[in-house]
Amino acid sequence: MTLPPTVTERAFARLAEINADGDAVKALRVAVEGGGCSGFQYEIKLDDPAEDDLILEGKGQKVVVDALSLPFLENAVIDFTEELIGARFTIDNPNASSSCGCGTSFSM
Repeated sequence: MTLPPTVTERAFARLAEINADGDAVKALRVAVEGGGCSGFQYEIKLDDPAEDDLILEGKGQKVVVDALSLPFLENAVIDFTEELIGARFTIDNPNASSSCGCGTSFSM
């Protein structure tokens, strides 16, 4: 059984802040693509849900993951962090055997 990723309250709250500034409410799309310095890389962007997406909802917001990316994100945690070097959405992926220093690419 594939366990879907989870989204923290902090990530949903930040997405609500982002959507409060615009006219059209968008979902946060989290996808996995080939490439990056470790083999795979995350793509995180605002988008509309597609028919085959897994939709994770909280605080009136949606985070979507496409069917091809879902196995790579099994049991992952999507979060939002604010650090001295900047603020960003992050993914804690237990399936990754290694990742690059910036956390945007990984290998399995």
